[in-house]
Amino acid sequence: MSTIYEFSVKKVNGEIQSMEDYKGKPLIIVNTASKCGFASQFKELQELYEENKERGLVVLGFPSDNFKDQEFDDIEKTMEFCEINFGVTFPMFAKVNVKGDHAEPLFTHMTSQKKGMLTKDIKWNFTKFLIDRKGNVVERFAPQTSPLKMKNAIELVI
Repeated sequence: MSTIYEFSVKKVNGEIQSMEDYKGKPLIIVNTASKCGFASQFKELQELYEENKERGLVVLGFPSDNFKDQEFDDIEKTMEFCEINFGVTFPMFAKVNVKGDHAEPLFTHMTSQKKGMLTKDIKWNFTKFLIDRKGNVVERFAPQTSPLKMKNAIELVI
C-alpha cells in the first residue's frame, strides 16, 4: 500500500513541495472553498491546528473550485480571505481539482484509500482526510462533519 509521501503538490507561490516533508506528522488534509457555506470550518480547522501543532499535527488546505465556483480565481484573494476572516495560519496550497480526469493525484490516492458514504469520489467542499504519522489515510470525514468532532480520531494518530 502506498502512502501520501509518494506525492508532491504545488504551493501557493508555485513551488513544488514533496509530501515527504510532512513525514512523521499526523495530518488533516482538506479541500476548501472560500465561498462555501461550510467556510466557517476554517475557524475550527485553525483551532485544531493551534491546539495540536506542538504535538505535530498539521492541517493542509487545498482550495478547490470543483463545486459551483465557490473559490476565488485569484489565489491571493483566497489567502487574504482565509487570513482576515478566519485567522488561518496552517499551510494552504495552490488551487486543485479534487475530482474528475484532472484531479490532483494526492486526492485520487486518498479517495482510493477511504471512500465516502456511497462512493469514493469527493462530493463537496471540506471533505477531510486524517493521515497518520506513517502517511496512511486512516479516516475520512464528510463535508458537514465539524472539524471539532474529529478530536477523538486525532488523538489516536497523535
